[in-house]
Amino acid sequence: MTTRLRSEQWWNEPGNPGMTALYLERFLNSGLTPGELQGGRAVIGIAQSASDLTPCNRVHLESVKRLCDGVRDAGGLPLVFPMHPIQESARRPTAALDRNLAYLGLVEILHGYPLDGVIFTTGCDKTTPAALMAAVTCNLPALIFNGGPMLNSYLDGEVAGAGTIIWEARRRLAAGEIDERRFMDLLAASAPSVGHCNVMGTALSMNCLAEALGMALPGTAQIPGPYRERGQAAHAAGKRIVAMVEEDLRPATILTRTALLNGIRVNTALGGSTNCPPHIIAVARHAGVDLDIRDWETFGHALPLLVDLQPAGAHLGEDFHRAGGLPTVMAELLRHGLLDGTPLTVSGKTVAENVAAAPLPDGRVIRTVPLPLREQAGFLVLSGNLFEAALLKTSVISADFRRRYLSEPGAEETFECRAVVFDSPEDYHARIDDATLAIDETTLLVIRGCGTLGFPGSGEVVNMLPPEALVRRGISELPTLGDGRQSGTAASPSILNASPEAFAGGGLARLRTGDRVRVDLGKRAVDALVPPAEWAARDTSAWDAVPPGATPWQQLYRDHVGQLHTGGCLDFACTFRDVCRTVPRHSH
Repeated sequence: MTTRLRSEQWWNEPGNPGMTALYLERFLNSGLTPGELQGGRAVIGIAQSASDLTPCNRVHLESVKRLCDGVRDAGGLPLVFPMHPIQESARRPTAALDRNLAYLGLVEILHGYPLDGVIFTTGCDKTTPAALMAAVTCNLPALIFNGGPMLNSYLDGEVAGAGTIIWEARRRLAAGEIDERRFMDLLAASAPSVGHCNVMGTALSMNCLAEALGMALPGTAQIPGPYRERGQAAHAAGKRIVAMVEEDLRPATILTRTALLNGIRVNTALGGSTNCPPHIIAVARHAGVDLDIRDWETFGHALPLLVDLQPAGAHLGEDFHRAGGLPTVMAELLRHGLLDGTPLTVSGKTVAENVAAAPLPDGRVIRTVPLPLREQAGFLVLSGNLFEAALLKTSVISADFRRRYLSEPGAEETFECRAVVFDSPEDYHARIDDATLAIDETTLLVIRGCGTLGFPGSGEVVNMLPPEALVRRGISELPTLGDGRQSGTAASPSILNASPEAFAGGGLARLRTGDRVRVDLGKRAVDALVPPAEWAARDTSAWDAVPPGATPWQQLYRDHVGQLHTGGCLDFACTFRDVCRTVPRHSH
């Protein structure tokens, strides 16, 4: 160690013994000694995301012990502190509100306390982007350690993937194929152990991308939560963060545009979540790296889908791990020139070095580039008179959906539908089975008022189920469009994340039930077929006033949040970088 540690400016300032004593004194009451605090050890903060409110992260109540062991074995001093809870399945109105709140809390803790490096424990969807955003804002040596997916889940021999089975169970219940007891049995069976969703939903997608970006140790993203390797990986992460402090290896060195573009490419190969673009764009903005929503198509669409995992495939997280996991996927992309192997990672090695010894694809769970699950499997970025940008996940376009909407001879990749418009999820649930709406196979279901301002936070509500009458006839999906999001566990090819939203002047505010909408995937266009003069003259005053916040945080959020296509960030916060380079003024 050639320079003084940041923590020593609290606990070991010979020129200011009065303040040193003040900062030191209360840390002794738990049994720590002056020798530990003043002995030149790297002080490592461990952001604990586990609590009884966060079951997807609860595995970290145990893994944090091994993280601390690793830190101590490497000569560091671990200090565990709480992270704002984020639980996707429980937080109302949406956990999307908590990503930016957790980010702010992490930044303040890392800036204001005597820490030299940090490990972020992650798991559930929004914990990972919150951690990455805080890491690059603070720019202390940092790494991500996630809790891993649950074990594979089954009911009576039937695969019941976490999250994904919810949407299928809802369909079966609506179709009358199961009763409420069987419905609850399916849902309970999908959560067999500690860990986050065992499908390629947002949790597994974002934790894989954290590793692909270089911010987690190689091979750790997909280790199931209960496996012994998870504890071993925690010990390795604890040791590695101390070395990173000694090497002065910081997130700004790792999270470059090249690394972020690697993340886009990997997301396609994984069949990753549509929630990843706003999260990764947010990380890029906080890093000061230029990354646009259209980069997701430019650099990701042409790549193949390699991982056969629900919701785009058939298997679950344990299968992915046993097949070689993320390193095998990245190595296969690298072999075919589809990934950049040069970026540096938290291991101290490059991407190429990290995956050099990865197993070859098994051809079943992880396919090869020449024989993929699907060609050209990335996101499309669409635009038109309804929005500036929206996403469509091509890897979940089913054969039935393609046959019904995208296969008309001479007009392939194009369809027109009559729109039925809902102003909120409550409106949708109240009216979806109203026969007077005349919803049929040629209907486009549209939901608005669900973006960052309107919901607030952006609700996972766009993957709307058709009316029960259609579901009972075997029509399980209709085209859907909205200014909200949908769960990464959903297999619906929705047009979503439409930005700007209705409450931000987006064209969805002008749309009316009965309008014809043309979707042309070839031209990347979605337009309401309304004469321009009539379109411009339509009254949108109902969408002028953003609803008031229900809490102080919701109001602050609405006052400062941007749109989904620019990351859903607190825009003012994106100008703050490397904030921990300067030590705050004394407190007394």
